[in-house]
Amino acid sequence: MSAPWLSFALMIGLGLVGLAVVFAAWRLWRGPSLPDRILALDTLTLNAIALIVLFGLWVENQIYFIAALLLAVLGFTSTVALSQYALRQRVIEPNDVDEHDRESTDPQSKERSKGRSEDQPEKPHD
Repeated sequence: MSAPWLSFALMIGLGLVGLAVVFAAWRLWRGPSLPDRILALDTLTLNAIALIVLFGLWVENQIYFIAALLLAVLGFTSTVALSQYALRQRVIEPNDVDEHDRESTDPQSKERSKGRSEDQPEKPHD
C-alpha cells in the first residue's frame, strides 16, 4: 500500500461493508416475508461483492476482482430465479419448451401425423 490514508480508508470501508453484511444477514434470517428475504439476499450478495473488491484492493491482488465478477453473475441469476419462483411458484414455465419438444410430446400432433398417408408429402410451412 503506497499511501497510509488509502490503507486507513480501506479498513474503514471493510468495516462498514462488513456491518452492512451483518444487517442484510439479519434481514435474511428474520424475514418477515419471502420478497423481503429475496431482497435481503440480493443486498447480501452486493455487499459480499463490495467486500471482495475492497479486500482485493487492500492485498493488491487482481484475482479477487474476477471472483467478485463471478459472484455478481451468480447473484443476478439467483435473484431472478427466486423472484420468478415467488411470483409463479415455479422457475421454468411449461410453455418454455421449444417447438421440437412440444411436437414430440403433443398427442394431437401424433394423431395428425398418423392421419397423413406415407405417399402424400408434407405441406411446407410459410
